[in-house]
Amino acid sequence: MLLNNRKIFVAVAATLFAVSSYAATPKSVAIVSIVDHPALDATRDGVIDELKAAGYDKDKVKIQFQSAQGNMATAGQIARKFIGDKPDAIVAISTPAAQSVIAATKTIPVVFTTVTDPVAAKLVKSWEPSGTNVTGVSDSVAIGPQVDLILKVKPDAKRVGMVFSPGEVNSTVVVKELKDELTKRGMTLVEAPAARTVDVTPAAKSLVGKVDVIYTNTDNNVISTYESLVAVANQAKIPLIAGDNSVAKRGAAAALGMSYYDLGRQTGKIVVRLLEGEQPGTIAPEVGNKLSLSVNPAAANKQGVTLPAELVQSAQEVIK
Repeated sequence: MLLNNRKIFVAVAATLFAVSSYAATPKSVAIVSIVDHPALDATRDGVIDELKAAGYDKDKVKIQFQSAQGNMATAGQIARKFIGDKPDAIVAISTPAAQSVIAATKTIPVVFTTVTDPVAAKLVKSWEPSGTNVTGVSDSVAIGPQVDLILKVKPDAKRVGMVFSPGEVNSTVVVKELKDELTKRGMTLVEAPAARTVDVTPAAKSLVGKVDVIYTNTDNNVISTYESLVAVANQAKIPLIAGDNSVAKRGAAAALGMSYYDLGRQTGKIVVRLLEGEQPGTIAPEVGNKLSLSVNPAAANKQGVTLPAELVQSAQEVIK
């Protein structure tokens, strides 16, 4: 009888040890970004801070991060490496990064973020729960308010230039939407494709004398080398308007866009849900829910315009 009890005790103890060891095993989250720049970095920081706020500190979750430094081949290599690590979730920051990861796995949960149109990018089939291993958060902003901002900065603007990467879906979607919106208002869009970061300056120079204002969205090539665009705009006295708040500090006259840190926090909430057992295919893709206006009066002056006082007063951020 004592021997049997001892066997039972040993079996129970072994079971409890196994359960406690399993419970103590930290979760793992892998984060990949297509490139380093302030908006994407802020998104990453927001994700990590949200995990910490939910109780997932370094003892409860292992986080690894890699940037592809703007190289799609590198993004594919990072995706394959992360998939081999078998994390509990992969966060893909930007459309190219998400496309690389989703093409490489159909099983590991993937959360995209800072993706303008996940449907057009073929990350998901619709805005409904995907039923797959993919969900995420879009940084899409309505085009109408962007054109409103352009006209507040440059009321007589008729021709709007846009430097963008033709290989980036989030940018080609915006080009189409912007063209349609401008047409409705009797305005025109002048396109300046820039396939690589080194093409941004020549593309911007091609707009000089042809446009009244230059608009930029969240195009990763353009954002990565925004100062070169600012240099052209300052010299030519062409106002820069943006859909990415981070570039107001770097020389845009005004920007209306997502708070990318808050977008990261929103993304992080979805990651927490996955770590706690929900399936990505049951979570509908979301759109970032915090817009803010940033203005840079000094940059505007360099670009030949004075920002209206009411616009400056309405801004959530005024760059000094």
